[in-house]
Amino acid sequence: MNRSTRRSFLGTAVGIAAAAGTTGGTAQAAEAVAVGSRRRIPPSGIGMHLYTMRTALAKDFRGTLTRLAEMGYATVGVSGRHGNSAADIRRMLDETRLRAVLEHVAYTVVSGSGLAQALDDVVTLGGKWIVVPSLPGPMHSPAGFREAARQFNRVGLAAREKGLKVLFHNHGSDHVVSGGENLYDILLTETDPELVGFELDVYWAARGGADPARLFVEHPRRFPVLHVKDMAPDGDIADVGSGVLDFPAMFDVARRGGVKQWLVEHDAPADPFATASNSYGYLSRLRY
Repeated sequence: MNRSTRRSFLGTAVGIAAAAGTTGGTAQAAEAVAVGSRRRIPPSGIGMHLYTMRTALAKDFRGTLTRLAEMGYATVGVSGRHGNSAADIRRMLDETRLRAVLEHVAYTVVSGSGLAQALDDVVTLGGKWIVVPSLPGPMHSPAGFREAARQFNRVGLAAREKGLKVLFHNHGSDHVVSGGENLYDILLTETDPELVGFELDVYWAARGGADPARLFVEHPRRFPVLHVKDMAPDGDIADVGSGVLDFPAMFDVARRGGVKQWLVEHDAPADPFATASNSYGYLSRLRY
């Protein structure tokens, strides 16, 4: 990753303040920069997205949750149940004093007849958000993303009746320009902010050429959850705090983006418990 690419998504304080000015928020952005060194992620906001721990969970689900809680994690995002029901997982979470904030559910489920059960399961888990982790490959076109936006608005209405909200999780390919349109922007502009939000994976946003900090400023309160993963110098995924992503610059305007949960994730950790420990240590010490 070259310097110009890195500058495109790291989001300097000057750039953030300029972007905020376009929405009438220059004073707020300047204040965020001024007090940034005193800010920290609240302990209740640091969680683990359980996809990271899937090999360990398959062997010992409860034991894995226990170890995460002992490290200091407060919350989890559920992604794969490994033979457990939603009620089983809720019981184990309660026993380990962890809290599920969301569950990933396939687009084909939420757009089909499985939506009602999926919503009930998120309620059982104790979550606030039902998250679509990706769109099917054939939908990666402006027409496909417009159809997804229509479905998300519909799902959002059903979710609201259960006290939930639907979110979309991005990958790098969601930020490409197709037919002269940025696909991710279609979702941002054609979904109802009251019904649909976003779980922003900052690594995949960066890989796709987006600037997470600028997204927070330009689309306030749309991003209640982050997937926090770092980028190695060669572009691969790294433990949080060990790579090249400028997390303080991203997080400096996280409040404007509405961020409430910072969920650690690594798609293919060599040692998931080492990744969990390293990443929690960095986020718990971070000041921005």
